[in-house]
Amino acid sequence: QVHLVDAGGGLVQPGGSLRLSCAASGRTLSSYVMGWFRQAPGKEREFVGGISRSGVSTYYADSVKGRFTISRDNAKSTVYLQMNSLKPEDTAVYSCAARANSVKIPTRAREYDYWGQGTQVTVSS
Repeated sequence: QVHLVDAGGGLVQPGGSLRLSCAASGRTLSSYVMGWFRQAPGKEREFVGGISRSGVSTYYADSVKGRFTISRDNAKSTVYLQMNSLKPEDTAVYSCAARANSVKIPTRAREYDYWGQGTQVTVSS
């Protein structure tokens, strides 16, 4: 079992950047494929991107490709979501998620086992 804590959200102007973090405790983070999801008010939860257990492979939603980067530091038990060129439509609650025993990066929320509590990102001038 792993406990996830999201942090780093806030208010940023369009075109700005933020870096979110997801700190894990419990079972070693390298056992999990990690994903980032977001949910805007009145909308369904949306897959943002994911990273393999080793960090070699990443996969992104088309809406964030080229702007967002996911990385991980297994020694620090932390996963990061670097968000650049932010747009108002990126406004949402962002959550990390962990999936055990997977060689692929799942894109559906129901395929993940553990979740962080979420952190609010607001992009507005």
